[in-house]
Amino acid sequence: MNKRILTCAVLGNFTSRTMNPNLPITPAEIASDCLAAAEEGAAIVHVHVRDPGTELPSMEVAHYSEVVSRIRDANSDLIINLTTGNGGRFDPTEGDPVKPGPKTNLLPPEQRVLHVQKIKPDIATLDLNTMVFGGEVVINSPASIRRMGELIMAAGSKPEIELFDSGDIALLKALQKDGNLPAAPLCSIVMGVKFGFAPSPETVLYARGLLPPGAQWTAFGTGRFAFPMVAQSLLAGGHVRIGLEDATKLDANTIAPSNAAMVAKARRMMEDLGHPPMIPVEARKILAL
Repeated sequence: MNKRILTCAVLGNFTSRTMNPNLPITPAEIASDCLAAAEEGAAIVHVHVRDPGTELPSMEVAHYSEVVSRIRDANSDLIINLTTGNGGRFDPTEGDPVKPGPKTNLLPPEQRVLHVQKIKPDIATLDLNTMVFGGEVVINSPASIRRMGELIMAAGSKPEIELFDSGDIALLKALQKDGNLPAAPLCSIVMGVKFGFAPSPETVLYARGLLPPGAQWTAFGTGRFAFPMVAQSLLAGGHVRIGLEDATKLDANTIAPSNAAMVAKARRMMEDLGHPPMIPVEARKILAL
C-alpha cells in the first residue's frame, strides 16, 4: 500500500487563539479550513466545534450541522469525522473530591453522540481512555463506550477508536470479543498527552503490535512531536494525521498560518517518503465507508 490516508484535525478542544491566532472558531471558519485542507491533500477532516462567542468547546448540534452543510455544499467527496470526545471530564473539587468542579462536563453517552445520530457523518471518534488529563480525569467507562459505539454504528457512521495507552487496546479487544466494536477497526494511536503514550518510534511499533488483526491505523503526536510522528507512522505502515488540534507550529520558529499549510507540509513529507496521500474515494475504499 504505497498511498496512505492524510487526516486534518482542524481545531480540537485545547488549542486557543492565544496559542495560534489562525485557529478557526466559527462554523464558517472551520468549514473553510476543512475545504482548504482537502485542497492540499487531506482525505479526512476531523472536526470539533466551538461557541463563536466564548470560543470554548461546544456540543451544539447546530454548529456541527452548519460545518457539515458548508463542507458538503462545496465538496461531496471529503470524508467527515466528528468528535464525540466532549462529555467525559471530571474535575474533583479540592477538599471535597466527590463534588464536581467547574471543568466537569460528564454527560450520558446518548448526549455525547446526539450530533452523530442527527448528522450521520462518515466517521465518529470513540475514545477508550480513562486517565489523568491536566488537573482533571477523563472517564470513559466500558458501559459508556459500548453504548456510544452502538449508537455511532446505528447511525451508519464508522467508529474511529482513539487509543491513549496500552490498556485502551486491551479494552478494545475485550469489547470486540463481546461483539460491541468492529472486528477490523479504524484506530488512532494518540501520543504526547501527558501520562499516556510517549511519542517515539518505540511506542509506534509497540502499539502497532498490539492492534487487532486487520486494523487500519494512524499514529500521531502532539506539540513538537507532531511532524516527527508523521514520518514514524508512515515508516511503520500507518496513516497520517496533522492539524491545529495537535500542534500550532510548522517548525520550532514558525506559527502555522493555517491548517492547510500544515497539511501541505505533511503531504510533502509523505511524497518524499514514497507514500503520497490517497484521494477521498481511495480512502473510502480502504475504510469500507
